[in-house]
Amino acid sequence: MRGLGFFTVSAALAVVQPLAAQTLRPDQAAFRELYRELVETNTTLSSGSCTLAAEKMATRLKAAGYADADLTLFSIPENPKEGGLVAMLRGSDPKAKPMLLLAHLDVVEAKREDWTRDPFTLIEENGYFYARGSADDKAMAAMWTDSLIRFKQAGYKPKRTIKMALTCGEETTYAFNGAQWLAQNRPELIAAEFALNEGGGGDTDGKGKLVSQSMQVGEKAVQNYRIEATNPGGHSSIPVRDNAIYDLADAIAKIRDYEFPAQLTDTTRAFFRATGKAKGGEEGAALIAVAANVEDKAAEAIVSKDRTYHSMLRTTCVATLLDGGHANNALPQRAGANINCRIFPGHPVEEIQEELAKVIGNPKITITLVPPIRPAALPTPLDPKIMGPATKLAAQYFPGVPVTPVMSTGGTDGIFLAAIGIPVYGVPGPWGDPDGNGAHGLNERIEVKSVYVGRDYLFDLVKLYADRK
Repeated sequence: MRGLGFFTVSAALAVVQPLAAQTLRPDQAAFRELYRELVETNTTLSSGSCTLAAEKMATRLKAAGYADADLTLFSIPENPKEGGLVAMLRGSDPKAKPMLLLAHLDVVEAKREDWTRDPFTLIEENGYFYARGSADDKAMAAMWTDSLIRFKQAGYKPKRTIKMALTCGEETTYAFNGAQWLAQNRPELIAAEFALNEGGGGDTDGKGKLVSQSMQVGEKAVQNYRIEATNPGGHSSIPVRDNAIYDLADAIAKIRDYEFPAQLTDTTRAFFRATGKAKGGEEGAALIAVAANVEDKAAEAIVSKDRTYHSMLRTTCVATLLDGGHANNALPQRAGANINCRIFPGHPVEEIQEELAKVIGNPKITITLVPPIRPAALPTPLDPKIMGPATKLAAQYFPGVPVTPVMSTGGTDGIFLAAIGIPVYGVPGPWGDPDGNGAHGLNERIEVKSVYVGRDYLFDLVKLYADRK
């Protein structure tokens, strides 16, 4: 931020004004072109190529002065279009452990006939950037790449090595996953003291006012299970109670009615305490009470009325797919369902499999793990060396807006890094609206000022971390 010609907080704050009324800074214009190129490179699983996107980012890094030895493009023969990139800016202090910047290049499918605009053309309209991946997650991938370029062009020498991994496969359960592959096959390439990732960020009130910022500190593990009932079947004209569909229905009903026990991590305890103080009233008091004692059943019942809080407190499992039977006039020989579980940190997937078996209580129901089988989510340390700089810098960029640690009820590729000892943090910075901005849906968008201000915030944040041991 100081001394090397880096852009100041005051300069970044000026961007909060509508950009249509002012000229982009030269660095912003360069970033916009990088961002456009990345967004307009189709990286859907069906017809796109993460490998091509990674190659384009590598070309830009090389043009900025990175040596071939600092850039690793990777893919596997079975999935040639699902490759990625690892890049590094080498640090000056060999005793300082590296840090890692993680982002995924792949995007959710988008059909042109369903969208108002071409999903693979970056369109700026009414204060928003529209395109598939404009928010999830190419904004972050572009910001990380841009930061490395700016650091190199400025001659910046960080104390700790800064690594970046742009990977594929985060958005599709059965696709090749680059983060998982790196963790399992090239862990030395991404070895780091900690990693910064998606999952945090800001929220607006839906009317343009930024009301909160969050740092994701930990996440649940995502695991699918197949429950299945089988039966000899027979002619439907002479039915019996012993029916595969009935057995499956009973099992699903038991899962529906089962509540996994409430739990806390250091992160969720801090989240409930801070949120309770901000909310006040009965719900606020209940949040504070649960943070103090998760066994407070009366308080927990009030807190759990909110579906997000309910999920943050426990493992959840829900039926998401059904299949069964083989003919209209035959008793079913087979009936099955997919059970999607979001597992609280610290619990292996096999433990939840056993618990589901106890809940169902029917030995005729089989329960199998559906690939991919995820590692157990590990509680991420609520580290003041991570939270401190992010919170202090946020006070300059976003005055009066609190930064709260939060555990994600969803999942990111961070779980694969945590499994090899790299704690992952979803950073504050760019923000979204309450409606989700069309991420994973139609007409995905992100505020223009969110991109430019968030970019400057993350640039300065990376430098703060990189200059500390």
